[in-house]
Amino acid sequence: MTGEVLAAFARQFGLEAGQPRLFFAPGRVNLIGEHTDYNGGHVFPCALTMGTVCAARVRGDRRLRLLSLNFPDAGVVETDLDRTVPLPGECWANYVLGVVRAFAAEGLAPARGLDIAFYGDIPAGAGLSSSAALEVLTGTALRELFGFPVSPTQVALLGQRAENEFIGLSCGIMDQFASAMGRRGHAIFLDTATLEYAYAPLALDGAKLVIVNSMVKHALAGSAYNDRRRECARALEALRAVKPGLASLGALAPEEFDALAGAIPDEVCRRRARHAVYENARTRSAFDALQAGDLARFGALMNASHVSLRDDYAVSCPEVDTLAALAWETPGVLGSRITGGGFGGCTVSIVRDDAAADFAGTVAREYARKTGLTPQIYTVSAGDGARELKEETL
Repeated sequence: MTGEVLAAFARQFGLEAGQPRLFFAPGRVNLIGEHTDYNGGHVFPCALTMGTVCAARVRGDRRLRLLSLNFPDAGVVETDLDRTVPLPGECWANYVLGVVRAFAAEGLAPARGLDIAFYGDIPAGAGLSSSAALEVLTGTALRELFGFPVSPTQVALLGQRAENEFIGLSCGIMDQFASAMGRRGHAIFLDTATLEYAYAPLALDGAKLVIVNSMVKHALAGSAYNDRRRECARALEALRAVKPGLASLGALAPEEFDALAGAIPDEVCRRRARHAVYENARTRSAFDALQAGDLARFGALMNASHVSLRDDYAVSCPEVDTLAALAWETPGVLGSRITGGGFGGCTVSIVRDDAAADFAGTVAREYARKTGLTPQIYTVSAGDGARELKEETL
């Protein structure tokens, strides 16, 4: 991707003003712990080796010229550092502009504009955090180009702020954190209530991580994602009437929730809260199972996660349910679930090495037969987080 983005930068912006610098931020896949990050619970993602690259150069004025090879019809998006409202429509460049505004709100306003060309290999709308990668990539480039004193964790938080306040999606911190803080060969066990985290070796001895893209795109900012957050907030408010001082749904153990659930009068909100509480417990158990090398237990927890996301949280869809069911029926699959915000996107599965080829063939054939769609299938591994690409790393 680096050669293509550099060539596009040179064609569009020229090299007379100097060579651009290269930066990379990865997408992520969440192994388990879905919709827990804004409920004060635990998540267990890993950064991927696929992601987004940008070539960026500081200008002499306050203009921003932004180009994405992934959105060729949009051409060069031109704006400036002083714009305080989103660009009209669902413009991809709003994710970049939102990060610039988030930095500025923290007293880290760039003094000069930028020319930036982007190119990524994360499928858009697949639930693999292409938007978070773009936010973290922009934040990493701003930090390095202007010498801003921010840590990778702060870059992640500013990316989340951009998505919450500028884009209008009430996401939690998981996606940006995984993109900023990833470590090759490891997953991240993150307590979203405290931002305490631990790296866990992703030792899938004799097995692979396989992502299957349903080819049904989600559009989270315009979907029921924000509704789910509001429903959880209403459930938490009801629980606080009987348990004052309750910090979050993630602070409850399942048995404690079961004893208090009757205090939530709305059945839908009760189901949403039940998922958040039980998913948090599953995530903690999955971390322990992986540490112990118990992949069968890990897989069973993944399966239970999908059922909960389908039934209690209602963020799956028929196509993704079909993918999960096909995986569960295929010998050699230890576990499979929807990953990401939902309403489309991908499944993530743990598949035995000797079953991987049969799994791919069976799922592709049967999914096409049942839905008329051809899935994309990726065998993935955990990669490093966002960084500048120096000559020795290219």
